[in-house]
Amino acid sequence: MKIKTILTSTIILLSSITLSAAPFAEVDSLRHAFGRESVNSSKNTGTPYADTLDTGNPGVKVVLYSNGTWAYKRDPAVLAKEKVFNEYWDTNVTNPYRDDTKAPEDIHLWIVDTLDSYCCPNKTTPSSGYGYRHGRRHTGIDLPYPKGTPVYATFDGKVRLSDYVGGYGNLVIIRHANGLETFYGHLSERKVIPGQWVQAGEVIGLGGSTGRSTGPHLHFETRYRGYSIDPSWLIDFETGALRHRMLHIRGWYFNPSQRYVQSVDDEDAILEGDEKARIEAEEKAKKLAQERERAAQAAIKYHTVRSGDTLSKIAVKYHTTVRNICRLNGIKETTTLQIGRKLRVR
Repeated sequence: MKIKTILTSTIILLSSITLSAAPFAEVDSLRHAFGRESVNSSKNTGTPYADTLDTGNPGVKVVLYSNGTWAYKRDPAVLAKEKVFNEYWDTNVTNPYRDDTKAPEDIHLWIVDTLDSYCCPNKTTPSSGYGYRHGRRHTGIDLPYPKGTPVYATFDGKVRLSDYVGGYGNLVIIRHANGLETFYGHLSERKVIPGQWVQAGEVIGLGGSTGRSTGPHLHFETRYRGYSIDPSWLIDFETGALRHRMLHIRGWYFNPSQRYVQSVDDEDAILEGDEKARIEAEEKAKKLAQERERAAQAAIKYHTVRSGDTLSKIAVKYHTTVRNICRLNGIKETTTLQIGRKLRVR
C-alpha cells in the first residue's frame, strides 16, 4: 500500500529529528493561541479501518482508512489504563464521585487537541437553558431533536453509563480523557453499551422523549468530577462551533444558576497576562450574571387558577399564548386545570 510506505518513512524521519527548545515565553504564547482556537464540528463518516501504524508513542497510532485517508488517533488499549477511566468509575449511577469530592477553584482544561475530534450535538437554538427552571435545577440545556434522529457523541471517549434513568429516560454518559463527562438524555433508543469506546460524531442513540419530557428533544449536560457547568461555555450552539480548544473553568462556573457570560470570554482574550484586570473583568461578569438572574426571577409571574379559568382566558389576560404557558409548566393543552393551582405565565 503506497500510503502506508510514505507514512512509515515520515514517522521514521520525524522520530530522528531533535527539535531545539523554544523560549518558555514563546511556548506559553503559542499554547495560549492554540488553546483559544475554535473548532468546527465534524461527523464520523463510519469509514472502516484498513490498517494501523505505530508512531513511536505507544499511546498514539496512525489509522489508515479504507477510503485512502488517515489520521492520528489515541490507542484505547493504552487509554484504558489511565487514572481517569478507572477512578470513580460506576456504570450504574449518574454521579459516581463521592460527596467529599470538591469542585476545582480554577483550572485550564484541554477540550480538543490535535488528536481529538469534535461534533456539535445539534446546531440550533436551545429550547431551554441551564440554571433553575420551574423552581427546579436544570443541570443542562435542551436542544430541539426530532424523534428517531441520530444522536452523536460530542467528543472521543468511553461510555460509562447506558441505561434508563428516572427523569432522564434513556440516558448515555460518556467520559472523556480530560475528565469531562457528557450526558445525552430522553433518547428513544440507546445504541452503545458501558465500556464501549466511541469517537466524536459516532451514533450513540436516537432522539426521543423518554423520562420527564414534554416533547422530543435532547437533554445535554457537561460535568467535571460530578459538577455540572453550562454547556454553552464550551459550545456555541447557534454556529455549532467549539468555542476554544482549551476551556478556562473558574470555580463560580459550577454555581447552579451560573449561565454562560460572553463578556468573560472576550475579556480573557483582551486582558491575558494582566492578572489584576482579569480578576476585575471576572468580578464584573459575575455581577452582570447575578443582575441578569435577579431580573429573570423578577420577571417571572404566576397565576392562581380560579373557577371558570381556561388556558385561553389566562393567555389573553397575560398577553401570552397557550403554547407558552404549557411550555413553562410542563403541561399539555388538554390538561385539566385544578382550582388553586399556580401556573407560571411569564
